[in-house]
Amino acid sequence: MVFHSGYGHTRRMAEAVADGASGSLIAIDAQGNIPEDGWNTLDAADAIIFGSPTYMGGPSWQFKRFADTSSKPWFAEAWKDKVFGGFTNSASMNGDKLNTLQYFVLLAGQHGGLWVSLAMKPANLKASKRDDLNRMGLYIAPMAQCDADAAADEMSAGDLETGRLYGLRVAEIAARLAIAPTAWTQ
Repeated sequence: MVFHSGYGHTRRMAEAVADGASGSLIAIDAQGNIPEDGWNTLDAADAIIFGSPTYMGGPSWQFKRFADTSSKPWFAEAWKDKVFGGFTNSASMNGDKLNTLQYFVLLAGQHGGLWVSLAMKPANLKASKRDDLNRMGLYIAPMAQCDADAAADEMSAGDLETGRLYGLRVAEIAARLAIAPTAWTQ
């Protein structure tokens, strides 16, 4: 999983997703870079999950720099046929987070990857609470919301659990595809 976190909220969500996926974290630093061995880790992975806060209607510039730099593995088709997923958060309930997730889907598509949806019904009843699963009601991937004046440890337990279950789903899909017969791909 490769992610950028500005204030710690995205890192917390990344940890939850990685816990579900039993995956490792590659943090994008404040300059938009990842460690050199991070590229090797991503090249060797069966699945890659993107994470970024939503700032000004899209992923952070640090994540975009990483995405632009991923043109090197794109050119080599190093990530072709990998399983992809992603997640985001912002302070607002909407905050245009959908644009960030759509950016991730497009980036995965440019790399020739296979996107994994959330596959979780939304918590959209009168009885629904802040800590319910998929309270944001998205199908593409999980999104989280944490008030602008709240610390990362105040994030919704439901958002974090939604992220954890999504990580598990991405890992399960990647494992299924890794053992799938290849005769149909001829």
